[in-house]
Amino acid sequence: MGLMRRLLDNLYWLALVLSALCLVAIAILVGSQLGGRLVDGALKLVGLPVYGFVVLSLAEMAGYLLAASSFLALAGTLKSGAHIRVTMLLAALSEQMRRYVELWAFGAAAIASAYITYYLTNFAWVSFRFHEVSPGVIRVQLVYPQAAMAVGAIILTIALIDEFFIIVNRGRPSFRAAEDAISLGKES
Repeated sequence: MGLMRRLLDNLYWLALVLSALCLVAIAILVGSQLGGRLVDGALKLVGLPVYGFVVLSLAEMAGYLLAASSFLALAGTLKSGAHIRVTMLLAALSEQMRRYVELWAFGAAAIASAYITYYLTNFAWVSFRFHEVSPGVIRVQLVYPQAAMAVGAIILTIALIDEFFIIVNRGRPSFRAAEDAISLGKES
């Protein structure tokens, strides 16, 4: 395995880890809020004054973390074959025709992803330049969640270009064995 392949695979893995950490942060925040309500309910049941624990701007922060998690997971799920794809049509094609369709699909997807990446990155840059903050109780600088989305989109664009060149060189995407195992119900 070459150096570039290891670097790319590590990049996709790191993005998945960051995505998982965002989900863990959401679970901690929501769990804290739930725990506070349970403690308040128990205090009220025994006649003691309630504490009133609240995670301020919970919905807003959970939304930002979910957006970051979703975008950071895109490349890793693509590379593992976990994206939803219409394989019924592809299965009906010959290997050579399937290769051309997949080349077209990955090329078009890479262009679309690059377009989205450009605008997400620009969006984050504008928020950075103008010091935009969220309207919630806890003022979050909007550049952080927007930058996380832009980073996820950048990594997805890299993964799509990576898959395009894998198909050019090998004739099939890297996740094809896993995809076939899922659709055929076999172990990969």
